Amino acid sequence: MTPIDASAAATFDDAVLPHLPAGRRLARWLVGNEHDAEDAVQEASLRALRYFRTFSGQNARGWFLRIVRNVCWGWRSGKAEAPTDLFDEERHSDEGWTPDPEALLLRAADASLIEGAITDMPDRARALLVLREVHGLSYRELSDVLDIPLGTVMSGLSRARQAFRKAWNDQQTATSVVKEEM
Repeated sequence: MTPIDASAAATFDDAVLPHLPAGRRLARWLVGNEHDAEDAVQEASLRALRYFRTFSGQNARGWFLRIVRNVCWGWRSGKAEAPTDLFDEERHSDEGWTPDPEALLLRAADASLIEGAITDMPDRARALLVLREVHGLSYRELSDVLDIPLGTVMSGLSRARQAFRKAWNDQQTATSVVKEEM
């Protein structure tokens, strides 16, 4: 790796640093837990720095998110271990108690169902859906990030939404069966 000069470092900071939170959110969805997501974003940042000379200056967000996606997919194909759920101190502490626990329970249940439905989707469909619906990327940006033609983005997004609906219905069915057995 060759060192870069100070003027390029400022440009790198301007191009990549504003997109670290988006990269972290994408990585969280793709790898399945916060710790691996942090590691993936760090690795993606190092790769972005190493290959910054190849950056054309257009769409820094798309360029960086593509690197994050590639790192995450590389990790997923190399790891066979199941993701672990981490203890969420904020969620399980007495601080910040709200007076409406029923609303919190329903919100948590919905979030769990959504996360389960997205997790059950194929990698490419999950990436399309998360980048479009969570990160708000345009079809053109999706095409750039995922390195696929624009028409493939549109048809893939349609199939991803159908896959999400099916996974969502499967999650709800499984949840209602468990509730009936109780």
